[in-house]
Amino acid sequence: MRSAARIFVVIAAVALAAPAAMAETPKFARNATSFTLDNGIEVVVIPDHRAPIVTHMVWYKAGAADEQSGVSGVAHFLEHLMFKGTKDHPEGEFSKVINSVGGNENAFTTDDTTAYHQTVAKQYLPQMMEFEADRMANLQLSEPEVLTERDVILEERRMRIDSSPGARLGEAVRAALYANSRYGIPTIGWQNEMEQLDLDDAVAWYDRFYTPNNAFVIVAGDVTEDEVRKLAEATYGKVKRRFDPPPRFRAAEPEPQAARTVTLADPQVTQPSLQRLYLAPSYATAAPGEAEALDILAEILGGGTTSRLYRDLVVDQGIAASAGTFYQSNQLGDTMFGFYGSPRGDVTLDRIEAALDADIARVVSDGVTEAEVAAAKRRLIAATVFAEDNAFSLARALGTAIATGETIEEAQNWPAAIDAVTVDAVNAAAARYLDVRRSVTGYLVGEPAKNPS
Repeated sequence: MRSAARIFVVIAAVALAAPAAMAETPKFARNATSFTLDNGIEVVVIPDHRAPIVTHMVWYKAGAADEQSGVSGVAHFLEHLMFKGTKDHPEGEFSKVINSVGGNENAFTTDDTTAYHQTVAKQYLPQMMEFEADRMANLQLSEPEVLTERDVILEERRMRIDSSPGARLGEAVRAALYANSRYGIPTIGWQNEMEQLDLDDAVAWYDRFYTPNNAFVIVAGDVTEDEVRKLAEATYGKVKRRFDPPPRFRAAEPEPQAARTVTLADPQVTQPSLQRLYLAPSYATAAPGEAEALDILAEILGGGTTSRLYRDLVVDQGIAASAGTFYQSNQLGDTMFGFYGSPRGDVTLDRIEAALDADIARVVSDGVTEAEVAAAKRRLIAATVFAEDNAFSLARALGTAIATGETIEEAQNWPAAIDAVTVDAVNAAAARYLDVRRSVTGYLVGEPAKNPS
């Protein structure tokens, strides 16, 4: 399942994993089944009868990295506009129904996908599917409401990115890491291009990607496949296939030749920090077993309070307030393996970076141990078990895997793939990808406010 379970589960929970090796590696979403309607839409069903609720998700295989040059942010823009309504269901009706039955809803856009989801009592599932099928085919937009929503996403960018020095540094570091792919462009878009988005851009995106043969549905909760099949045929099955979506393309990154640095100074910054990203393969681009090895490497180096970085920088040396590692494995193209840290008290960023460099050099030269790999496996496999305790987490994790090229069977067997990783594979991945020439290091520092003239 790639590392999707780890992404959507509170990592602290994995400390509950048993200390001994598991007798049998569990499957993720072991009850999941799927079928495909005549119009091409795939429907995935994950039965869970513990409570009479369901999570219903519609995924479109289109995200920010599918945008054409000059219209960054249009995928996220249309996500907002999908709530504007249709002829049969005017703006606000869908949300009003969900609120009236005590459910919740939301949507999200990533580099590779856009998804819409609701969690409700199971008797309201037919309404959810009818509403979503309707706006898949019959979205109605006008120029005034498009321009109003454009102001909304621009304000969202100001609040989430422009007013946050850390978020602005993150944008700059990603832009420096990706030399050739659109992953270096923020999902929300560049402001100057967002300001130009209009009705034609939104409709063109909708017409290009929002067709049943470019979408899949996940229903997780108190349902059976037969129940969902009947509902799907009565709702999504009536949506006509409007076109064949274009092939999904992710430009390959050239082999990096030089380490890069980015510094952002802002008077708002009271706690300096650094982040370092290494270009690394995702599950979609890695050699067999390589991405699993990187998942385990990330867990060993910075996956929690027992990790190498946390123990060294935070506990033993006492120089860092925080330190950790992450691996964003779920992308269609090459991705990033990252480190972060912030100093404690009067400790300088230079000292934090030197300690980080020493830990990275140590793992590259000396490798990891059998005990570390075994413990990381237990934590990661336990995380997939905990993910199944929540229908939304389960549906999102499986949906993320499917949206980025994985089959249901591959997702189900992810724990076994993790369990099969060897120490040699982890050490080879560290030596191959923790090369400073593949990295961008970002420094977030404060600066004194300028005196008014």
